[in-house]
Amino acid sequence: MIQLAMVSVLALRGGDPAVELVTREIEYRHGEVALEGYLAYPKDAKGKLPGVLICHQWMGQSPYERMRAEETAKLGMVAFALDIYGKGVRPQDVPEAAKLATGYKTDRALLRARAHAGLEALRKVDVCDGSRIVVMGYCFGGTTALELARSGAPLAALATFHAGLIAELPEDAGRIRAKVLINHGADDPLVQKEVIDGVMTELRRDHVDWQVIFYGNAVHSFTNPEADARQVPALKYDKKADERSWALTRHLFEEAFG
Repeated sequence: MIQLAMVSVLALRGGDPAVELVTREIEYRHGEVALEGYLAYPKDAKGKLPGVLICHQWMGQSPYERMRAEETAKLGMVAFALDIYGKGVRPQDVPEAAKLATGYKTDRALLRARAHAGLEALRKVDVCDGSRIVVMGYCFGGTTALELARSGAPLAALATFHAGLIAELPEDAGRIRAKVLINHGADDPLVQKEVIDGVMTELRRDHVDWQVIFYGNAVHSFTNPEADARQVPALKYDKKADERSWALTRHLFEEAFG
């Protein structure tokens, strides 16, 4: 059973602060496209550790995802923040981010292929047990995580946070093999109820081990402290929802890797 560091309920953030990490950027490829992810794992790792693949929000891989990778690594795992857009491709503003993300959501084969490239990059890390992988993602990254699972990828579990949920494709039936945890703001105006209901119908139909958790009073981007700076009513940090969703995700790690 994986031993997850427990210090004052992991201080709700970041795991054991005494854990020293190895961190580095890793360049990898999808065909001819160069991609650059961020790797973190405990320096004193002995043997193979389970892996967590982290999918970025629509602004691309950023300090936010690197922070999430480091806090996850401090729990005793190999964390890898993938790159969907390409090395050096980082939106400069919301309109550019929306255009990029929409392009991938409308070309789901490409999105899934890029996610698979990140998964394979993580599985190749020397200290990673490639047979034990969880994927998690934020906003657009939640979309990516679910699409990776729908592709039939061999995942132990997936967790999404305020994901831009989209309906399945006809050929996706029965492909999800992972435990599923969807963390969603109950007042999120950016995802229609019909879409959420459709995803739950999909998970029920396929007898997936699933949870959809709604956080009262929370809207979109509730895990990101920088959301408030945009001064958009639909985007707001919610400390309670952030901490509660992370606690449930830690429990998911224990279930998936126990």
